[in-house]
Amino acid sequence: MLPIPFVPFKVHENIASISANTPQPQDSAPQNLAQQIDNLFQVEQPTTQLEQPTAQLEQHDEPPEVEFDIGDEDDPKSFDQAMKSAQAPLWHKAILEELNSMAKNGVWTLTDSTSSRKPIGCKWVFKTKRDSQGRVERLKARLVAKVFTHREGFDYTDTFSPMSSKDSLRLIMALTAHFDLELHQMDVKTAFLNGDLKEDIFMQQPPGFVERGKEHCVCKLNKSIYGLIQASRQGYLKFDEVVTSFGFIENILDDCIYLKVDKSRFIFLVLYVDDILLASSDFQLLLETKTMLSNSFDMKDLGEAHYVLGIEIKRNRSRKLLGLSQLNYINKVLKRFNMEACSPGDLPIGKGDRPSRDQCPMTEQEQANMKNKPYASLVGSLMYAQVCTRPDLSFALSVLGRFQANPGEPHWVLAKKMLRYLKKTKSLMLMYGHVDNLELTCYSDSDLAGCVDDRKSTSGYFFFWLEVRSLGEAKSKIIYLHPLWRLNLLDVLKQLGKDCGSKFL
Repeated sequence: MLPIPFVPFKVHENIASISANTPQPQDSAPQNLAQQIDNLFQVEQPTTQLEQPTAQLEQHDEPPEVEFDIGDEDDPKSFDQAMKSAQAPLWHKAILEELNSMAKNGVWTLTDSTSSRKPIGCKWVFKTKRDSQGRVERLKARLVAKVFTHREGFDYTDTFSPMSSKDSLRLIMALTAHFDLELHQMDVKTAFLNGDLKEDIFMQQPPGFVERGKEHCVCKLNKSIYGLIQASRQGYLKFDEVVTSFGFIENILDDCIYLKVDKSRFIFLVLYVDDILLASSDFQLLLETKTMLSNSFDMKDLGEAHYVLGIEIKRNRSRKLLGLSQLNYINKVLKRFNMEACSPGDLPIGKGDRPSRDQCPMTEQEQANMKNKPYASLVGSLMYAQVCTRPDLSFALSVLGRFQANPGEPHWVLAKKMLRYLKKTKSLMLMYGHVDNLELTCYSDSDLAGCVDDRKSTSGYFFFWLEVRSLGEAKSKIIYLHPLWRLNLLDVLKQLGKDCGSKFL
């Protein structure tokens, strides 16, 4: 095996349910596994338990005309629908909160309509926000602009906005566990409403809230608003301007990761659209950062981080353990594809499973049989779990993802096999801890022409960090993804004054 350069931020972790010093139980039932994890992190059992299926079918294939619940929430699709719903007072309150935030930020100015510039439309978008247990946390309303007719170079120019990768998020979680950092979460209430607009854009008044006596007026936008093509970029540029002025340094590889070092104190800031994670070695520095953000933006302090981006964070600080779980998300996926009562499976993909193009539909009847089966939605749902907390799904998803354009019945059966595996292992989580000897070791290997269709090879790589074995799978080109490979985990630790050895085999 040849030496390879280290991939910046491509740090994978150990999938585990209990610590290395805790013996594995003989009974591997999912509910026993969940109890082991809760005991490890000293988490109280929820008062409401999920009902267990009373019976299990032999194959658990869906009925011929089953309808898959691939929607998220039965939220209102329009302002009129929201005002006629049973939760109309709550939706109305959410709308007023949004309008108050816009007025506070000076998002628009009412002006007389001009015949030369046709105003764009807007609509209300409603969303039910839930916590890690699936309970309703709050109702959210957003005013979104309709920009179907916007032209590049006239209504907007640059549109790119960086997004923090899940690899970077997990790296911060690993450092949080190792250094026992304070981990808190904040929310920017109106992230997109902070960016300044350079272009002249006119918008119709919000549905249901046209100002009396000024029905002929339109809104001249002063700030970016949800729906505008450049909104995300403008909001990010404003945030970057503020935090860098307070001594935060932007990471070269990930523009949404910031680090501030003050003598022996340091703090990481992770930005994901409007969600902010703060990981600090000093509580006072954490408070200073929160004050700075609250003075600059309309912020909501969520305290210690427990649930972010659909990922539940569990900590046992006395043992310096941190776990990341997507149990609630996996339960939603199982429900969405009618696999809540399926038989648990042992593997995401078996040694004898070799999907190929020959299994794709060849006749009209075969295509008709697959027409109503949401294969792409299933693979996409599993992929989110894979990139966040379940790298054990990587290989199976890389195989199934090759057939999304024209999946066949055998591919659909394999996709459901992954759901059976998740049914058994849904309580597994990524675990991070602390060791005295920091050393990073990377191994790489590849099969030989493993794809039965084009005989292409698939490579994989192992990372050993903090003396914990970890596994990742990717195409060979991922290993050489970024030319700035020298700006990696070792450089981050160096900025913090920490030594970390490394070797590549």
